[in-house]
Amino acid sequence: MLAGQLHERQSSDAYAELLAAAEAELAADASPERHRNLQLLRLELDRQRCLDPDLVAALAKAQSRGNAIWQEARARNDVAAFAPALRELIGLRRQQASQLAAAEPVARSPWEILAQPFEPDISKARLAELFAPLKEELPALLDQVRSSGSAQLPASDLPEALQEQLCSELLDSWGYDPARCQRSRSAHPFSCTVGPQDFRITTRVVPGQPLSAFLATAHEWGHSLYEQGLPRSGDHYFPWPLGEATSMGVHESQSLFWECRVARSRAFAERWHPRFCAGLGSDPWNGAFGFWRVLNPLRPGLIRVEADELSYGLHIVLRYELELALLEQEMPVEELPQQWNQRMQDLLGIQPQTDAEGCLQDIHWAEGLFGYFPSYALGHLISAQISETFEQDHDSIQSLIRAGEERQLQSWLARSVWPLGRSVNGEELVERVSGRPLSAGPFLTYLRAKVAALSGVS
Repeated sequence: MLAGQLHERQSSDAYAELLAAAEAELAADASPERHRNLQLLRLELDRQRCLDPDLVAALAKAQSRGNAIWQEARARNDVAAFAPALRELIGLRRQQASQLAAAEPVARSPWEILAQPFEPDISKARLAELFAPLKEELPALLDQVRSSGSAQLPASDLPEALQEQLCSELLDSWGYDPARCQRSRSAHPFSCTVGPQDFRITTRVVPGQPLSAFLATAHEWGHSLYEQGLPRSGDHYFPWPLGEATSMGVHESQSLFWECRVARSRAFAERWHPRFCAGLGSDPWNGAFGFWRVLNPLRPGLIRVEADELSYGLHIVLRYELELALLEQEMPVEELPQQWNQRMQDLLGIQPQTDAEGCLQDIHWAEGLFGYFPSYALGHLISAQISETFEQDHDSIQSLIRAGEERQLQSWLARSVWPLGRSVNGEELVERVSGRPLSAGPFLTYLRAKVAALSGVS
């Protein structure tokens, strides 16, 4: 019912008349921002008006059912129980893509149409260019890690109170303002913006993963910093489209910057190692280098959300290729487990023993969210290219972290990245900031150096 009412409001004649009046009032010499805001509103209105209200309602019901059935199927490791729900969602999303095609400014495939809300203007051809180097080089880097013979120290347990204390200290050092920010606990970490002066994140303490809460705090605070830096000053921008995130890939690049480039860096480990030791009353890592290695476990795993920087991109490639097969290449849902396992073996050299840790592990397909996964990998590429650009014009990121000057990184991002909002798409943002098109090169260069350093002896 709610989905239907929202769609009716977003596609109504009254709203269309309001938008047409605003467009008619717009002077030719009006600011580019005003033109862009109305252009984005028009595009979204056209998309909404293409959709059959009955399809909108059917999708909402199917998403709700799919989520509930998926939870039970994953708990029982019963992929057959989930298959009918997935098949229904695929059919409905194909219908949605077919209806939306009329509103697209250029011809796009069904998957590309469904991906537009997450990554505006993305295409399969462009993803093929960006992902090919990852498929080619990441398996070789994983083999290099496997053959290095360097043992990984276990992550020593940290009391929950200490984890909470360290998370609070991290946020305080990165500009957390309790007057406009809030950190709470939830089953899964996330960031959300409630209003122009109301920014919230959540974290969780995971038994057996003592560094998870700390790293998740860094990740979610990166999302929140981006939200706080979007162009939302004044009534005109909140919640107008120009003040929204550029894309999911850019959003993810900001969280990955603070989690991976900063919190998982060697300089950060050296600076924070004494705090962890003081809170624990011992040094189970045998020095800062050991602590850094524990912050960066490099080993292929079955679960995407626990994957390291090295194997994460391959998890995304696997899901993206399977989405294409399901949506556009007529792959039967019944083949999904076998295809998943084979591609996991080909890309990562491992295979799940159960479907719960294989094709049933993610919630996205249970809600029909096709087109979402590539943004996760694009976030890594964007973060790397932005980081490389910063270091070309400024001091090294490691040097600033070592000196405790992360605020300089925030200031640069606040000037160069965050204010762009939806005035550009993700690739345009990267080109404007770095002066060159997005590529996998900076990310792979970063990974090569990190693997070599982690495999060495300090």
